[in-house]
Amino acid sequence: MAANGFAKDIARHLTYSMGKDPEHAQVTDWRIALSLTIRDRIVDPWFASTRATYAGHHKRVYYLSMEFLIGRLLEDAAVNLGLMDTAAAALETYGIALSDVLSDEPDAALGNGGLGRLAACFLESLSTLGVPAYGYGIRYEHGLFQQSFVNGQQKEAPEDWLQQDHVWEFERAESTYEIGFGGSVATQGARSVWTPDEAVIAQAHDTPIVGWQGRWANTLRLWEAKPTKLFDLDRFNAGDYYGAAEPEAWARTISRVLYPDDTTDEGKRLRLKQEFFFTAASLRDILRRFDFEFDDLSLLPSKVAIQLNDTHPAIAGPELVRILHDEKGMDFTDAMNIAQGCLSYTNHTLLPEALERWSEGLMGDLLPRHMQIIERIDDVHHKANPNRTVTLREDGHVKMGELAFVMAHKVNGVSALHTGLMKETVFKDLNAMHPSRIVNETNGVTPRRWVLGANPRLSALISETIGTDWVDDLEQLQKLESHVDDAAFMEAYGQAKRDNKAELSNWFAETHGVALDPEAMFDVQIKRIHEYKRQHLNILETIALWQEIRDNPNADWTPRVKIFAGKAAPGYVFAKQIIHLINSVASVLNADPVTSKVLKVAYPENYNVTLAEWLIPASDLSEQISTAGKEASGTGNMKFALNGAPTMGTLDGANVEIREHVGADNFFLFGMTAAEVVARREVHDHAARAIAADPRLKRALDEIAAGTFSPDQPDRFHAITENLSGADYFLVSSDFTDYWRAQREADVAFADRARWGRMALLNTARSGWFSSDRTIRGYMADIWDARSVRTEG
Repeated sequence: MAANGFAKDIARHLTYSMGKDPEHAQVTDWRIALSLTIRDRIVDPWFASTRATYAGHHKRVYYLSMEFLIGRLLEDAAVNLGLMDTAAAALETYGIALSDVLSDEPDAALGNGGLGRLAACFLESLSTLGVPAYGYGIRYEHGLFQQSFVNGQQKEAPEDWLQQDHVWEFERAESTYEIGFGGSVATQGARSVWTPDEAVIAQAHDTPIVGWQGRWANTLRLWEAKPTKLFDLDRFNAGDYYGAAEPEAWARTISRVLYPDDTTDEGKRLRLKQEFFFTAASLRDILRRFDFEFDDLSLLPSKVAIQLNDTHPAIAGPELVRILHDEKGMDFTDAMNIAQGCLSYTNHTLLPEALERWSEGLMGDLLPRHMQIIERIDDVHHKANPNRTVTLREDGHVKMGELAFVMAHKVNGVSALHTGLMKETVFKDLNAMHPSRIVNETNGVTPRRWVLGANPRLSALISETIGTDWVDDLEQLQKLESHVDDAAFMEAYGQAKRDNKAELSNWFAETHGVALDPEAMFDVQIKRIHEYKRQHLNILETIALWQEIRDNPNADWTPRVKIFAGKAAPGYVFAKQIIHLINSVASVLNADPVTSKVLKVAYPENYNVTLAEWLIPASDLSEQISTAGKEASGTGNMKFALNGAPTMGTLDGANVEIREHVGADNFFLFGMTAAEVVARREVHDHAARAIAADPRLKRALDEIAAGTFSPDQPDRFHAITENLSGADYFLVSSDFTDYWRAQREADVAFADRARWGRMALLNTARSGWFSSDRTIRGYMADIWDARSVRTEG
């Protein structure tokens, strides 16, 4: 009966929303009709959640992020509402397969990596826990970029996820704000008045984010930039047809692309405009909602918690002070205190280049009043801390990390190691001034998306074994540990992995023409391409292994498939060379008749959330090999562990906590510690010493330098070999020998399938702590002073 009613609703949307009949509908028509049918069932809890929040005058959490890597939403919503089986049965009545419909949905290109995926997991957990919340970001027309490979090199093209209507969102024509740039500041009595000389309109688009079992839904509000004047008719009538559309083109630029290349001055200007655009619009929206309920601005910190996800929205501090002081008439120091009571800041990196700095010239030109306020905040902070050594400005630049720290009442790291290093390195002096401000909230991932939805075979086995309560109480996975000696259960657990691998192998064969052996170890490194994440260490070890296999082809080698995926920033030349090297090595190794039966390399294009949902459940080994002290946390490492892939990793980021939870025997540890990394860098010829001490390393580097993987241009990868034998800041050469040792330990373990199955199961059973539900509870208690208001039942 449920399926029949659901089928009728799909047909109604097909007819009246899509204007199609079933006989002529295409897969996309069915997908949109199904999406609208499910969306209908989200609206009621969404409205009820909003009403409950207003009725109780509850505190709201506002999560400001440049990225929300939400991926496909159809399956996510169906899973959380318990409608997967109903949807499948309803579509079957029309001869349509649910899998075909799900795979038709575009993957929303609103993020780059862990930062944006974390934001998406947090929004889902906030809804699952019933915490009133909004996510605020930018509705990027083209997102990051669509990656393809041409002769092994990364090529970027615009993402086209918005070519079709985004059926999950509601455009809010009434929710618009004019956001200004440039102009001048005048003094009128005791007030400063900023008069921008250019402006755009921020237009709101709302997507409901429903939690587990549909008991609560929150809102992701994304801002689209529109012109204040849509069309210049005078210029058009004068024959300037292109110029007439210039206002619209200029405005759309702001919300067109995620992370425009900021190696140019114009790129920097656009990036800062984007950050101010969405932050200013979000703050005005937050204050509009507050003013609707309350008339006492001193209540703001008790009703509003604003989380800055990295430094991108750090301009929120000066902007909130400007509104409170310039527009609301509040004393400047009081405005600072109120702003600090609302704002908190998540730091995601210890890399100096990732802690944003904007030139004072650019800031003063684009946001002249904010530059004045930053100077005054700096002065107030100095007077409160007269013996300080920290300024918000240095060498003609505004330091956005320091600004975010000073304007927040709490600053959090995202793993225990990272938080400790924050106190010792980038924020050492600020931590001394504000010793209670830094707290730790180790990252987590939502089990609804990353186990229940992404790995239905494993999920079904877990639910059959321990019940279904684990879905929103992930630490119940500990109950699986008692089944580690149950032969029937372990066989079923292993079969789920084998079936996932076979499915992935078929997909690779169909889409990439690469035949992968499902019986081989699927050794996977999927993440943004960056020197500190050390994909070049992985491919260097792959070359060395290939050389060893060629020398001894009849030895008892453990078959491996090395799978890489990830994008490099368009302006990051070295990272793009690493991609080119990986693809070049793959071309040689996969065609080698001697070694290809036991060693292959695969690099699928355009890594995104959907591809991760394919790869992670089918992975045997999780590569988390960043230079110790450089990865803030990671969340991919948690997803792999939950899905039964032991980690090959350094003591970096959340790897430390994963190893503590799953047990040292179920984790392949290698490499220097963060302290040892610092000491090793003091050895001026550390790379040369490492190469001299390890013939395998030297031989692999020589193979690259000889042009084996680039016969048409032997010196193509000279920059890589020169770096690894010279400066090698990320210590690839120094960690190579221990990495090789750990990889051979993994070979031995994988060859013993019973031992490997036990390791995999204990990773799943002991990783329940890494739920984003647990992380959000930590934020609620330690940072936001927020509570759940969800009505049970």
